Amino acid sequence: MGFHIPSTSPARKWLGFVAAVWVQAISGNNYTFSNYSDALKSLMSLTQLQLNNLSVAKDVGKAFGIFAGLSSDRLPTPAILLIGSIEGFIGYGVQWLVVSGRIQPLPYWVMCIFLCMGGNSTTWMNTAILVTCIRNFRKNRGPVSGILKGYVGLSTAIFTDICSALFASDPSTFLLLLAVVPFIVCFTAIVFLREIPPSSTSAEEEEEVKYFGIINVVAVFIAVYLLAFDISGPHGTVFSQLFAAILLILLASPLFIPLYLMAKKFIRSDSVNLDFEGNNIASEPLLAEQIVEKKDVGVVVKKEMATVPVIGEDHTIFEAMKTVDFWILFASFLCGVGTGLAVMNNLGQMGLAMGYVDVSIFVSLTSIWGFFGRILSGSVSEYFIKKAAIPRPVWNAASQILMAVGYILMAMAMPGSLYIGSIVVGICYGVRLAVTVPTASELFGLKYYGLIYNVLILNLPLGSFLFSGLLAGLLYDAQATKIASGGNTCIGAHCYRLVFIVMAVACIVGFGLDVLLSIRTRSLYSKIYASRKSKKTAVLS
Repeated sequence: MGFHIPSTSPARKWLGFVAAVWVQAISGNNYTFSNYSDALKSLMSLTQLQLNNLSVAKDVGKAFGIFAGLSSDRLPTPAILLIGSIEGFIGYGVQWLVVSGRIQPLPYWVMCIFLCMGGNSTTWMNTAILVTCIRNFRKNRGPVSGILKGYVGLSTAIFTDICSALFASDPSTFLLLLAVVPFIVCFTAIVFLREIPPSSTSAEEEEEVKYFGIINVVAVFIAVYLLAFDISGPHGTVFSQLFAAILLILLASPLFIPLYLMAKKFIRSDSVNLDFEGNNIASEPLLAEQIVEKKDVGVVVKKEMATVPVIGEDHTIFEAMKTVDFWILFASFLCGVGTGLAVMNNLGQMGLAMGYVDVSIFVSLTSIWGFFGRILSGSVSEYFIKKAAIPRPVWNAASQILMAVGYILMAMAMPGSLYIGSIVVGICYGVRLAVTVPTASELFGLKYYGLIYNVLILNLPLGSFLFSGLLAGLLYDAQATKIASGGNTCIGAHCYRLVFIVMAVACIVGFGLDVLLSIRTRSLYSKIYASRKSKKTAVLS
């Protein structure tokens, strides 16, 4: 028999999930703009508004993620990953050629195109990963979303710290890593990541929870390890190389789960293979188990005859967009991720304005604490749904009000406020992303989830344009002083004070919208809670 892995084997499913984790650990390159933005600004003699519009072009790439969403139901996962990896290789590769001096700076509009390509590449990667893994582990959506989005958050720190450790934070080398590493990792995932039938028994669900817990522990250890490296000051060459080697080993460690399952399968080769029912994963409603378990047959028949789906059932994108809940979720998402992106895109200039020479620490802090926000909110929100039927949008509301407090602290410009603000914004931005992903799947189903997800993340380019391109760019330039070599600069707390105040107000509006959505979806989460509780009682009986 050997170690051949059947297509429906749990080992095959977990091998795919580990590959997905690796892809997410390198697909947050869109958040690393601050690491090389100052080099672009100096090389191309840009004003802050022009530089911010370059960052907007990067985020506009996500607007074209709608093509990835449309393709998710038509193309296999490997094809989607291949498109994203090639596009990223070209987009970041050209930026590397410019920053490294191998070619002359390209016209501004041409640079916008290549930044847009780099930004769009991640939408193909994220769509392939999220859609496939949520379908494979549909009964543990919160942990899946938290882990995957958590590693996206860590990816900025992973790239930043490896580049700092091995290449002294050289911007051109950093861009080379952004071009080459995702390309290689995606080709690895192409081999292993496939849609596989989800768990069909309670024992399998419990086993999934255990393995997700192990991966959570590993991820937290990686985050703490990165944080310790960031705050421990300058390091020697040998220490830095040792740090990078251990980091790579930690990233590879989740492989022990599928290897353990493969070994167990080999030892128990005489055991009976489980027969999974239902091969049409994509068309199975995400909340199908709720409909099947309803005792009132009349209600089921009535739902089948209805032409308009209710919240909790599969929606097409047009059906979803006709609901009030979709637009509440869309608008609140804009308030959270739009303002968060403005901070991430401007961290380099924010640090320089406050008198810091090395701003990479703020990029890493936002990334690492964003990880904690993502990974904890996914598991915590899932736990409280199962235990108390608390609507998942409640956690979005909490993150919005905390983010507003963070912006107020940054506007006050007290000593250390940029450190605190980077941590708070990272946590809240992470919560916002990790919680919204499963929320959308619960409200509008999984059948057309790839497209719905990519319509929701139109908020990334829209928020980047409104809060980073317009708000931060215009207000910074209004305070800045022109320099002889071209471009401008601004030093002092006043450079971004008004920006932070406006973004705090936006987060308060987002808080109100999330509270409203929590109230409107209470009945849905009560049904999810009742369904899971009755199922658990039936199993125990």
